[in-house]
Amino acid sequence: MKITKPSPRHPQKNPSISGKIGWILLWLIGIPVPILLVLFLLRGCT
Repeated sequence: MKITKPSPRHPQKNPSISGKIGWILLWLIGIPVPILLVLFLLRGCT
């Protein structure tokens, strides 16, 4: 009998890609790059 772990409801294959898409979307809606850089550094470069 094989026991399997329950799968998460919203699996993410590569979470770093979703983070990059978020930064790109912020840039596309008009947030200046220097502000995005400050936010990136304040978040801890993750």
